[in-house]
Amino acid sequence: MARDDRGHDVPVPDLLWDQVKRWFDPEVNGRLADVYVPDTAVADWQAVVDLVRSMGWAYEYSVDCRLTLLPTEVEDMLGRRDVAMVELRVWPTPDVQVIFWPSSVEQIDFDVDMLELQGQPRLDVLCGFLHTIGRRLRKPVIMTPERSRDIALLGYDVAADRAVMFVEP
Repeated sequence: MARDDRGHDVPVPDLLWDQVKRWFDPEVNGRLADVYVPDTAVADWQAVVDLVRSMGWAYEYSVDCRLTLLPTEVEDMLGRRDVAMVELRVWPTPDVQVIFWPSSVEQIDFDVDMLELQGQPRLDVLCGFLHTIGRRLRKPVIMTPERSRDIALLGYDVAADRAVMFVEP
């Protein structure tokens, strides 16, 4: 926290838009950034689904593009991944969507739309979301350009307990 000129506590952003805005240019890094949590297990997927429900975020669960009820037990969702297209769309705020792809137990994958993440307020939503997921799982959350897993741009750092830049812009 920092203090404003009246002595009130004000939150300090994890990342500043001016430092990272180049990474959020869809023309440079693609429209959908890839985000993932490595080294996961079924219990981590369950924790994410439980978190989505407990936070009160809006969500839609679909199998083969048909909306259906999100299973209580995550094994039901993960069990369909080899025979159907399964996705969990989550809105941490009405104007920011995250799409989870349960394609592997060992890694939690999701996409964020760069067009929805323009400016400091939207960056703060993303950082807060990454922080919430990472803190719940006690694991790093890593954002990369679309289809470029070898370049970690930013994410949640467990030791720092905040969103950080992994490389300089």
